[in-house]
Amino acid sequence: MSLDLSIMSTKEILFISLFIWGIPSTYFRSKFRKIVYKTNDWKINIKPLFKKEIVALFTNMYPENLEYISLRNNYRSYLTVYLVLFLIYLSV
Repeated sequence: MSLDLSIMSTKEILFISLFIWGIPSTYFRSKFRKIVYKTNDWKINIKPLFKKEIVALFTNMYPENLEYISLRNNYRSYLTVYLVLFLIYLSV
């Protein structure tokens, strides 16, 4: 069975792209939340703690922590691409 892209619409291709691009989000968010909330507990992934996470994403909460800064910048880039894909999907 081969995938014939000529019969797929642009919106379908964008939807599949959004789905595929969204798969690593759990990894990035989990690592980021563990640094922000200073825990290694797996339950941090299911808790709805948003304020500190949002503040840490848009500010420099831990300027001395190079792992945090690197992960925050990578997560920002990842979310920016996700947002652009989503906006393109909505406009098609």
